[in-house]
Parts: sequence; C-alpha cells; structure tokens
Amino acid sequence: MDYIFIIVGLIGLFFGGEALVRGSVGIAKRLGMSSLLIGLTVVGFGTSTPELLVSVQAALADVPAIAIGNIVGSNIANILLIGGLTCLVWPIRVSGATLKRDTAVMIAAAAVLVPIFMTGQMGRLTGFILLAGLIGYLVWAYLQPGDAADEDVDGAANAVKAVFIQNGPGHIP
Repeated sequence: MDYIFIIVGLIGLFFGGEALVRGSVGIAKRLGMSSLLIGLTVVGFGTSTPELLVSVQAALADVPAIAIGNIVGSNIANILLIGGLTCLVWPIRVSGATLKRDTAVMIAAAAVLVPIFMTGQMGRLTGFILLAGLIGYLVWAYLQPGDAADEDVDGAANAVKAVFIQNGPGHIP
C-alpha cells in the first residue's frame, strides 16, 4: 500500500509541477514581468512551501536538527541535483549580470549562516534578519531583473522537437 502512495504522490508532483510552471509563465506574460522574477517568487515560494511546513513542524516539535537538516539538504539538492539534471536535459542560458548578482547573493546567504550555525542558536532576531535579506533581494531583483534569457515555453518546446527530429533524441545542443 505504501508503494501505491509513493507512485500516486510522484504522479501528483509531476502534474502539479507542470501546472505550476505553465501558470507561472502565464502570470509573467500577463504582467509583463521577467520569467526569472516569477521563478524567484511564485515558483520558488511554491516549491519551498512543503519544506517550510516541515521545518516549522520540526521546530514546534522541538527537533531543530530536522529543520536545519531540511534547510541545508534542500539547498544542496536544489543547487547540485536540480541544477545538474536540468542542465543535462537542456542548457540554461543566463546573462553575466544576472549570474553575478544571483551567485553573490547565494554565497552571501551561505556565509551569513556560518556564524549563525556556530553560535548554535537561531532566534527571532535571526529570523528577522534572514527575512529582511530575502525581501531586500526580491526588491533588488525586481528593480534590476538582469538580462536572463526569457523564452516562451511553446517556443522552447518547438525548438526541442526540431532538434530531436533533425538530430535524433541523443543530441543536446
């Protein structure tokens, strides 16, 4: 019975992720915003909500190691696993300015956690500082969205089909 729940959950995740991406692209087009900014907000928060709930439940249950492990493990999986697998499927193009900004923020966020983790204590002040950093970053990203390659989903899908038809499924440009 557990295997059935796992399979149904994975199928639900697939279709939910598909709907989230298509809906996010639609929002970006309707509002005239960059897909990168929509990815940072709608998709980023949407996919992080389950992790947030796990961490809050762990904190309420007085099991902080689960919350911290969830934070660290999620970031490792997002950067290395998701980034790596996504690039294997299709190359990701990002401009130099966007890459520099987002890389700097990622490194700064990790660097901020080092002294916090060394104290062994994460309180409300830490929470306010981290949330202020998130809000500051989102405002910065909104005001200076960079030059991320914004491709529409249908155009990208047609390009993939054309490559497969022309070169076979083993060729990735």
